[in-house]
Amino acid sequence: MRQKKNDKILDILKKIAPGTTIREGLDNILKARTGALILFTDNDEVLHKLVDGGFFINEDYSSSKLYELAKMDGAIVLSEDMKKILYANAQLIPSSEITTIETGTRHRTAERTAKQTGELVISISQRRNIITIFKENERYILEDTEVVLNKANQAIKTLEKYKKVFDSKLNILNEYEFNDIVTLDNVIGVVQRAEMVMQIVEEIQRQVAELGEDGRLVSMQLEQLIGGIEKEEMLIVKDYALKDNISPEKMVEELANLEYEELLKEMNFAKILGYESFENYEEVNVYPRGYRILNKIPRMPSNIVENLVQDFGSLEHIISASLEDLDKVEGIGEVRAKNIKRSLKRMQEQFVFDNILA
Repeated sequence: MRQKKNDKILDILKKIAPGTTIREGLDNILKARTGALILFTDNDEVLHKLVDGGFFINEDYSSSKLYELAKMDGAIVLSEDMKKILYANAQLIPSSEITTIETGTRHRTAERTAKQTGELVISISQRRNIITIFKENERYILEDTEVVLNKANQAIKTLEKYKKVFDSKLNILNEYEFNDIVTLDNVIGVVQRAEMVMQIVEEIQRQVAELGEDGRLVSMQLEQLIGGIEKEEMLIVKDYALKDNISPEKMVEELANLEYEELLKEMNFAKILGYESFENYEEVNVYPRGYRILNKIPRMPSNIVENLVQDFGSLEHIISASLEDLDKVEGIGEVRAKNIKRSLKRMQEQFVFDNILA
């Protein structure tokens, strides 16, 4: 499953999820209401410039050791891989010129340290009894498992609704491709909905990571709901993109990094796919190359799909090709040519039937 390049918090949530030894230590501190300031780093420059005083521990990590050391007022320094406790009762001295939105001393120090060093810093508030994660300019507050689980279940319901809209638009695109009446509006509509679905997915992924062992059921529901969407989107981009100098993978990456407000504007999708901005995208006819439909044919190697697209140029030409024409393509014999014709005919009938039932 894809992940946004800049989603550093998701990676951190996986490392400190319930069920991990580091989370056990954090939860023990939270329950004891001692508070804590924990820096994760192996960077010698950070250790020399920002870590002052304290005790050099250099012991293997355990949740009980972390809990006991948190009883002291100073910061605790762990190795980046969370396997070693390096220092305890230390003072972190980040630049006071770095802006912070926090109010408490621990949280202000944590935010400034994360911004200055780029390292992971976790602050546990003694008074408010919350765990806050800081990484570079990112900030994330861990919530109670029950709260996160409720949010995840609600997000799954929202995802189901968005997925239905995506499926509806995809069914229309399926039928239109066989009738050669696809417009840019159809293409943008499907890709737009795919991205809206994936944004909800990314939110649920964070919640699943935060839930750890308690998130298995939600994770299974998520996998079942989104199966195939990423592949469909990638192949649609490959079918319709006009840019030859940018790979479909790079375009999908650009789409994935659009903010929600940007997803609502059709021109953003058109631009990424290489099209101009039009007043009415329903009036712009486009023609699929055939990658997506051909990939639905059983036992069709990717090199054969590529040969077909390169030889015929479009799905319409492939559909209308005779058995003799298909047989001439490298890697396609008489048996495979018949299978292609039969599979395409079956798909066309199925897509019409799907839209009648929709």
